[in-house]
Amino acid sequence: MPSFDIVSEVNAHEVTNAVDQANREVGTRFDFKGTNAKYELKDLVVTLSAPTDFQLEQMMDILKLKLAKRGIDIACMKVDEPVISGQTARQQVTLRQGIDTELGKKIQRLIKDSKLKVQAAIQDKQVRVSGKSKDDLQSAIALVRGAGFDLPLQFTNFRD
Repeated sequence: MPSFDIVSEVNAHEVTNAVDQANREVGTRFDFKGTNAKYELKDLVVTLSAPTDFQLEQMMDILKLKLAKRGIDIACMKVDEPVISGQTARQQVTLRQGIDTELGKKIQRLIKDSKLKVQAAIQDKQVRVSGKSKDDLQSAIALVRGAGFDLPLQFTNFRD
């Protein structure tokens, strides 16, 4: 029985490269000279720190640009509010990965309501869709792509 998985994954190596490039750019830009502005990456959480709130906004733009150039969809970013304390401003950006149960149920409900001859099952951090024909599965992929969820989705593990 043909099947495929709907997942939401982020390439951690590309994230590391993008953060390194952003750090290099902040280090060489004239408007950041002499400041202690930097990016720190730990477990897909990027912490931006700079002297002012305005510089945080500039750093956020740089980070988004570097991530996009590396092929990472910036829709997976969950940006927290900036925290300003004394001489530094900090902001955390979490790169979301995996489909949580709530989104999995929405995807499952969307597929079920479409009356396609496929079944969707939530498995850990992914949704497995199976059906009798490839055409039905391709219709399900088109349906989920067109739904416009707030998390970037990939379709992997297509088995015949």
